Order: sequence, then C-alpha cells, then structure tokens
Amino acid sequence: MSTSKPRKVIIIGSGPAGHTAGIYASRANLSPLMFEGVHRGGIPGGQLMITNDVENYPGFPEKVTGPDLMKAFREQSLRQGCEIVREDVNKVDVSKRPFRVWADDNVEHAAETLIIATGAQAKWLNLESEHALKGRGVSACAVCDGAFFRNQDVMVIGGGDTAMEESMYLSGICKSVTLVHRRESFRASKTMQDRVLKNPKIRPVYDSGVEEVLDVGKGEVTGARLRNLKTKETTVVPVTGLFVAIGHTPNTDLFAGQLELHDNGYIKTKPGTAQTSVAGVFACGDVQDFVYRQAVTAAGTGCMAALEAERWLAAQSDH
Repeated sequence: MSTSKPRKVIIIGSGPAGHTAGIYASRANLSPLMFEGVHRGGIPGGQLMITNDVENYPGFPEKVTGPDLMKAFREQSLRQGCEIVREDVNKVDVSKRPFRVWADDNVEHAAETLIIATGAQAKWLNLESEHALKGRGVSACAVCDGAFFRNQDVMVIGGGDTAMEESMYLSGICKSVTLVHRRESFRASKTMQDRVLKNPKIRPVYDSGVEEVLDVGKGEVTGARLRNLKTKETTVVPVTGLFVAIGHTPNTDLFAGQLELHDNGYIKTKPGTAQTSVAGVFACGDVQDFVYRQAVTAAGTGCMAALEAERWLAAQSDH
C-alpha cells in the first residue's frame, strides 16, 4: 500500500455541502481532493440525485431537476480546481495528524484537515411499488415536494416527530393528509401529537402499514393499499402523493468511535460552526443536520467548513 503526499484538505462526499466546500477550498488555494463516492451511503451527488424537480433552490425561477443542479455543482467544483475522485472511502483515522483516509485505490491518503460531507439517507418502506414511484408521487421530504400537491389528497407514513412535522406542513398546502402508523399510538412528543390530532385536515390511521403504492402501471401515485395489522383487512385510500417519514440514517459508520456523535448517530458540531470533536476535522450538510435537511442549508454549512478549514490551517502555520 502506497502513501500519498499530505493534502491540505480532503473532502469526503459530493452533495451540495461537499461541492460548496470544494469550491470555497479551491478558491482559497487549498487544492482540495474530493472522494465523491460510488455506492457507499447513496450515490454521488447525494439525495438530490433522486429528486425530479427542485423549486426551492434560490436562483432557478423555472425550477431545475436535482441531477441537473448537482451536475452544475460538480462542474463548478472542477472549474475552480477541486480534484474529484470517483471512489468510496472505506476507512479513516483521525487519531493523529495528518489524518489518514483509505479509498478503493488502496492508497493511504493523508490530509492536514478533513471535511466530512457524507450526508444521510432517507429510510424507505422497501416496497417495489414505492421504489418504482419515487419522484412520481412518492417522496421523503414534504418541504421539498409538498408544493407539487397543492389542494390534493396526500398520505404520510410514520409515527414520530418527523411524521407529525411533515403532516402539519402538508396540511397547510394540501386538501387532506392521511397519517398512517403501524402502532396503536404515535411515538412523537405529546405537543406534536396534540397539534396533529387537533388539525381537521389530518386523519390518523393506526395499526396499519402500506402494502402497495398504486399505480405503477400508470407511472404515478393514485392511492395506497393499507393493511390493518390487527384485523388483516385491506383498504385502498386514494391519494396523489405519498410521503415516507420514518426517519433518516446519517452516513457516519466510518467515524463511530472516532468523533463525538449525537444519540441518533449524526456528527456533533460545535453550535454555529462546522467543528467536530477533533480539531481540524469539520462536518457539513446532512451528516450533522437532522433539523433542516435542505440543499441550501447543506451548501451554507459546506461554505462554513471550507472557511473554517482555511482559517485553522492558517492558525497552525502561525504556530
């Protein structure tokens, strides 16, 4: 195994956070190396790669597709001088400096600073019909896609705070929201439950799971077949949108035991910064954000991470 000359910055991840960090680090003359990934933790470009239309990213009055937006991010990173390698990172060591990163090429890459932008993945129901209709009425983000279902009937799956928040958000846009949960009561906080149960537009359905999302043949969502898990009865609820709100999994397995994580697995950053528990290691985007989870906030924290890395390097050289 060979060892490469230490880089000033290595970026792991290639969503809006990673690329914004790449653009800013390149412009600060830090010659960043980005591992954009292949399979691990999703796909290169992040969650926007499975998003059809993006209408809430500033600067695109005519809307833009997720893949087109990420293609532009990537091209801008390259143009500014970021070196991008299409490989998965399989191991990192942040116990001493320079930090070390091993990817598919079996080279030991060394870095003075590390920017983690590995993102998170939505949890899905793992139904074939759900997969076939992703981006065609099936979504995991009400804030991103809710406006496409204005004055329509929609369904939300889940029983935690996320599901309550998504339902409340959609109730302000949609005609009705059917909220489906597998158990006989929600596990969300009491405050969130009260808010949802008082909302006349939200109809809770307990003890039920989705058996099939209709209608794959038509290429769009027309409803969902629910099965009551106690009585085994099935019913079809007509809806045009189905939002899966059963949580997200942050891509932090590489850093467990090395960086401080929240109980839910997300990387802990010092509030108002991108600083992790290890000096010189910065985290940005959805790998450290379980509150907003938007492309624009991810990009903002990518900028923060690059600026902080640059300042940290300058402070080290002063010493």
